[in-house]
Amino acid sequence: MTREIIPWGAARDIDAFLGDFGLGHFGGRFVPSMDVYQDKDQVVVDVSIAGVDPEKVDITIEGDVLTVSGHTEERKEIKHEDYYRKEVRSGSFTRSVILPMRVKGDLAEAQYSKGILRITMPKAEEEKSKKIAVKVK
Repeated sequence: MTREIIPWGAARDIDAFLGDFGLGHFGGRFVPSMDVYQDKDQVVVDVSIAGVDPEKVDITIEGDVLTVSGHTEERKEIKHEDYYRKEVRSGSFTRSVILPMRVKGDLAEAQYSKGILRITMPKAEEEKSKKIAVKVK
């Protein structure tokens, strides 16, 4: 069984409209961009976390839900009132996504390169329905 992936664009449009009060920065939290796709053997998730220390990122897979969370520190040498404009994000984030199919979570791998966290998860075998014959006595 596969699921349709719903684009995140609508929430991003709301965030852009609301600016500092939108989904991306509300309450010291931000929402990193996430791409989810598949190839023949695996489901791949790319998460844009530039500026986040990969050592401070947690990844969990529970059933068919992938959750990526972490945080980044605000630069302390500049006082908040000295900013003219502050767009570099800081704070914590959590993103959860329902995967399009079952995966083997125990075999998942994560790599970080150039601001992108790539999580690869092998697809689980499809559970086949089993036909049961009725025995007549």
